[in-house]
Amino acid sequence: MIIGIIGKPSAGKSTFFNAATLAGAETAAYPFTTIKPNHAVGFVKIPCVDTFFGKQCNPRFGYCTHHNRFVPVDMMDIAGLVPGAHEGLGMGNQFLEDIRQANVCIHVVDGSGGTNEKGEIVPALSHDPVKDVMFLEEELDYWYFGVLQRSWERTARLLVQEKGTTYKAIAKQMSAFGVTEDLSKDVLEKLKLQEKKPTDWTEEELFAVAKKFRNITKPVLIAANKIDVPGTEKNIERLKSAFPEYSIVPCSAESELALRHAAKAGVIEYVPGESDFKIVDDSKLNEQQKKALLFIKDNILKKYGSTGVQQVLNGAVLDFLKYVAIFPGGVGKLEDKDGNVLPDCFLMPPKSTALDFAYKLHTDLGKNFIRAINVKTKMAVGKDYILQNGDVIEIVSGK
Repeated sequence: MIIGIIGKPSAGKSTFFNAATLAGAETAAYPFTTIKPNHAVGFVKIPCVDTFFGKQCNPRFGYCTHHNRFVPVDMMDIAGLVPGAHEGLGMGNQFLEDIRQANVCIHVVDGSGGTNEKGEIVPALSHDPVKDVMFLEEELDYWYFGVLQRSWERTARLLVQEKGTTYKAIAKQMSAFGVTEDLSKDVLEKLKLQEKKPTDWTEEELFAVAKKFRNITKPVLIAANKIDVPGTEKNIERLKSAFPEYSIVPCSAESELALRHAAKAGVIEYVPGESDFKIVDDSKLNEQQKKALLFIKDNILKKYGSTGVQQVLNGAVLDFLKYVAIFPGGVGKLEDKDGNVLPDCFLMPPKSTALDFAYKLHTDLGKNFIRAINVKTKMAVGKDYILQNGDVIEIVSGK
């Protein structure tokens, strides 16, 4: 699973990326600071199951604080996008190649309207962020359309001549985008193109197919960034009104980054995604830093409930991709050989089975699978058992 951070230059992509990962990607107030994609580890926040068993866990990967388990995920900060990317403008070709790898995208939008369509700094509230969402949709749609259209005339003629199956041919052509035969068939049926000769398809119908594929295979959440700028809330309401189908989360990546650095330095106690923090050592803070923290508390956390960064990341993995968090363990034995309690937690795709989990742990466990045990209920389950978020599963294998 890869979470792509996308958007136009200077919208706050790299700040968002740094806030989520503390990776230190370069940031600056000019376009194309990010040239090559940066990869780093972010974390999905879930309630830890250690409370169910009354024990304190010891994660090998990620961490757990106040019974909140933070499970690592791969994040990628992608080069900024400008209008005309699908035609190769700006860093367009690289952007589109990089975004192909992402399973879900977080579109960081400058909610303050302080950067124009090219990523150049302009007065706050002078640019309409609605246009940024529209242009991203257009670029992605035309990218998919370009790939589908590239050899369509030839493909359509062959399908008619050889009486081929249209949805299979399209799925093969668009497989790099994650388009399967089932998805292709479903889209053609919904657009009422399944029975129509492909040579009779109009350009508008072909574009509609490409757009449907894009909507399904490249889900996008919107992080309406820079809510720390006065007046931004009006733009966020406009975004929600213009795009009711989108998940739009108000964000202040800069505030989240400041809080995480302060927590790392031991100045405050802060759990990402929470609505408050506690200063534990104000002797390390100068007056300017105290004012900054007070501003964040009063104008971001109290007003919006969080900085939004963790909420967006969780939304991408748990709500859009619908992954579930599964812990390996055993009835009466939650420790590994080193005595670590519930050391591992895996994010599994939706509808994963107990057998899928066995293979995830080790190929031999999958090949020699006998049964699984739901450790919470102590009940045996079969290989077809659909995993539920927060399950603790023991695999019983013949080897």
